[in-house]
Amino acid sequence: MVTGASHDSRIHRRLTEGLYVEAMLLADEARGYFDDGGRLEREALDPFARVAFSCESLKVTTRLMHVIAWLLTQHAVSAGEIAPRDALDPARRLGDAPTTDGETAARMPERARPLIAASLDLHRRVARLDAALEEAAEPLSPARSMQQRLKLAF
Repeated sequence: MVTGASHDSRIHRRLTEGLYVEAMLLADEARGYFDDGGRLEREALDPFARVAFSCESLKVTTRLMHVIAWLLTQHAVSAGEIAPRDALDPARRLGDAPTTDGETAARMPERARPLIAASLDLHRRVARLDAALEEAAEPLSPARSMQQRLKLAF
């Protein structure tokens, strides 16, 4: 768990920097695939599957942009540009990720599936950090803390 004092720690900064690099690489890979590399695969799909493909492309992009914005906020906190409490403002929080059900993901072209899964995984990991920062800022009752941990686990 991240505490208020350790929010500016080197560990937190290194973690968010590593996640930022991961997010940017994944965003570049997704852009390259969905914009260009997946064009032939997309064209081979039936019309309904093409729409689903386009929706998944938007979902991946949305997840990654939410993650990148959150990580840039954390960088601003580490650099002293904004106060840690300001990073907890709802406008600066991670935000919900659009979901992708397993059946839809399984119907996507083979090269699209790992990008979808990676964006979901990255968003999930960053959501845990976001929740930990909130939890550290406002101590929860034991019951509320357990609810939060269960929510993150599932």
